[in-house]
Amino acid sequence: MLIELLVIVLVIGVICTASAARIITQYERGVVFRFGRLQESVRGPGLTFVIPGVDRLRKVNLQIITMPVPAQEGITRDNITVRVDAVVYFNVTDPARAVVNVEDYLFAMGQVAQSSLRSIIGKSDLDDLLSNRERLNQGLEVMIDSPALHWGVHIDRVEIKDVSLPESMKRSIARQAEAERERRSRIIAADGEYQASRKLSDAAGVMADAPAALQLRLLETVVEVAAEKNSTLVLPFPVELLRFVEHAQSQPGQERPDERPTRRPTADPAALDQIPDPAGVPDVEGVPQVRDARIAPGLSSGSG
Repeated sequence: MLIELLVIVLVIGVICTASAARIITQYERGVVFRFGRLQESVRGPGLTFVIPGVDRLRKVNLQIITMPVPAQEGITRDNITVRVDAVVYFNVTDPARAVVNVEDYLFAMGQVAQSSLRSIIGKSDLDDLLSNRERLNQGLEVMIDSPALHWGVHIDRVEIKDVSLPESMKRSIARQAEAERERRSRIIAADGEYQASRKLSDAAGVMADAPAALQLRLLETVVEVAAEKNSTLVLPFPVELLRFVEHAQSQPGQERPDERPTRRPTADPAALDQIPDPAGVPDVEGVPQVRDARIAPGLSSGSG
């Protein structure tokens, strides 16, 4: 009878010990409520015991939690409709406050993240959402971290993942980017032409001071052309001949020997006096008389 009683007591003791034993992993902490009252000591990782029926142990995960924020649609400060989604990284730093101060800190963090994201959309311009995300991430982190401090939650970082735009706005941005690229290309090409013209002007000045430099450059050009196309024959035109033609055209007042005007021979005055006056010649019947006959210079009258 005694042995049976000892066995019963031993079995009851084993059952009570098994029900009182709890195992807490390394990344967890245990918060104990005794008769509904929070115990000040937070149980660490390892094997711990609670009083069955009296204590209630609640485990809190201290790992960093990755929470995706659903895409929120809003209107930016410059009146453009966008859809923005983000992701929040946070962890619990005070397990007692995370259990006592908020009913479900995961759900609360999700709601705060969504409302903060809509607020940051309304306060920002489209250019900031597309190009200045670092500053927006910092502002969003501050907005979420303010209520999370009272819940024993620490915000590790917040990042905006994607910004969705309407198709019409995408086409407008593409046209704007194309026009900007075209403007830059034209400016670069014009700058290149300007620098090339300055260098050519300097080279022309050097060649004007040293005429032999032009001949050397001409010979280099001949060598380059002969190396590229062997079947092409290059005959350099003498620069001195061009200068001679230019010098000849600069003096139009001088007459050449072969360009002197030829003079026509004048008529003899004595021959002109022997020509009878048409007015004194009598009219012959059937022969018209020329009244206004003109004698060309250089012709003499004779009997025909």
